[in-house]
Amino acid sequence: MKKEIAISWKRSKKPRKQRKYRYNAPLHLKHKMLSSHLSKDLRKKYNRRSVPLRKGDIVKVMRGEFKGKEGKVALVNTKKMKVFVEGIQRTRKDGTKVNVMFDPSNLLVTSLNLEDKKRNNLLEKKTLKEKNKKENA
Repeated sequence: MKKEIAISWKRSKKPRKQRKYRYNAPLHLKHKMLSSHLSKDLRKKYNRRSVPLRKGDIVKVMRGEFKGKEGKVALVNTKKMKVFVEGIQRTRKDGTKVNVMFDPSNLLVTSLNLEDKKRNNLLEKKTLKEKNKKENA
């Protein structure tokens, strides 16, 4: 099976090919795949369903052992496509504490980190486009 990623790749029904695309994707595309759903109030405010996760975002765990816990995103690992959340740790048998890796699909963004001007502008542009479409229609 070829390892390189096809730029023209659109979609496939085969899970094996979907998995291959995700594993072999370049980092700039993997970052887009690290998106998580927005809470209902943020969804209304920004007129979009999901946003790529960033360090500093506050998220709520929706699935698994830590369901219901909230915390700040401590680290986003684009290579492994996983996210670490502050304050959520697992204890090993020897007593040491280890951060837990989460898949972004199991997280819900409750608050966005808007310190970055670029990210702030992107969200505002999207909301302005949506408002203009509604006014013109």
